[in-house]
Amino acid sequence: MRSSILRLVPCFLLLFATAMPLPLLCQENVAGGLVLKTVVIDPGHGGHDAGCVSKDGKTYEKNLTLSIAVKLGNKIKAAYPDVKVIYTRNTDKFIPLNERAEIANRNKADLFISIHINSFNTSTPTGTSAHVLGPSSNKNRDTFSESMELCRRENSVILLEDDYTTTYQGFNPNDPESYIIFNLLQNSHLQQSLQFATFVQERMGNGPIKKNRGISRDPFLVLCRTAMPSVLLELGFISNSSDLASLRSKSGQDKLAQNIFDAFREYKKIYDESGMAEEPSGTVSVSVARDGADGGTMLQGKVSYGVQIFALSRVVENGDPALKGVRCTRYKSGRLYRYVAGECGTQKEAEGLLREIKAKFPDAYLVKVEDGKVAAVK
Repeated sequence: MRSSILRLVPCFLLLFATAMPLPLLCQENVAGGLVLKTVVIDPGHGGHDAGCVSKDGKTYEKNLTLSIAVKLGNKIKAAYPDVKVIYTRNTDKFIPLNERAEIANRNKADLFISIHINSFNTSTPTGTSAHVLGPSSNKNRDTFSESMELCRRENSVILLEDDYTTTYQGFNPNDPESYIIFNLLQNSHLQQSLQFATFVQERMGNGPIKKNRGISRDPFLVLCRTAMPSVLLELGFISNSSDLASLRSKSGQDKLAQNIFDAFREYKKIYDESGMAEEPSGTVSVSVARDGADGGTMLQGKVSYGVQIFALSRVVENGDPALKGVRCTRYKSGRLYRYVAGECGTQKEAEGLLREIKAKFPDAYLVKVEDGKVAAVK
């Protein structure tokens, strides 16, 4: 059985690669920066796929996710008229997992938010959680244990699709060995996905469901096929009476949507700032030498070109797995740290470096560094 799965892996990876064209993940604003312009909201389940069902049989996950998703979308539209909000479904309709991802890919979304409700075979578990793509985030556990029951349930939606064995190249959500593919797939948008997931979970403490079950990397098919930062949210347990009461109430749904919106607002602010339009005067610049030693002050008048791989609100040292072996100089800009590879004397030289780095960081782009200030090269 294992040998057949291993033979399956290259075909499966090829299918996913061809289904995931790299979108224009950021769009330029008039100042030359990069801004978040499109968000796709994915209400889990729908149609003949009810998702989880309450013990009394009166409440379906598919209805809760749709209601919360619409509330979230309305909040985003009201606050950001220029942001395009797209739903994978806005009615009680069944949408295959691969089509949900394709909706996001076709529309060149900057962020994909999949909304779900959890369940368990006892009424004890409670709380919200966030999930990004990957094998188990716990190196000390098998990927088909603990949270794998959740993954198996969410991925088993494909069994309701016509000819799913062809669409998903023989992937079986009930077979532990099928999940070997997730040890080979890497999410090139992991850092951005984790950042949004962190913002969401920080705000979920505001209620109505206060228990924070944390963030984990898990093999969800719907996240695997998206070509942008993507997060799957589990907004409480339909099997828990207290969670269910909050999920059923309009005020509870509105509060959950508000928490996600607040996270979106924070994420968008940082996302837009990372576009690297001209820096405000007086910005303090910090450099980290590429040999790992402490960096010194940038020389006045010095101009160079490089490749920005990402911008984060936290410090990442050279050698951190997040950098994927790329050595960077770190520049502080307001609340963000910009991570720039290379210190090229000419733009042409930096363009050659950009082609190499895009293999690891598809969102990387060319920047000019002058007096310690970083600006995108148009």
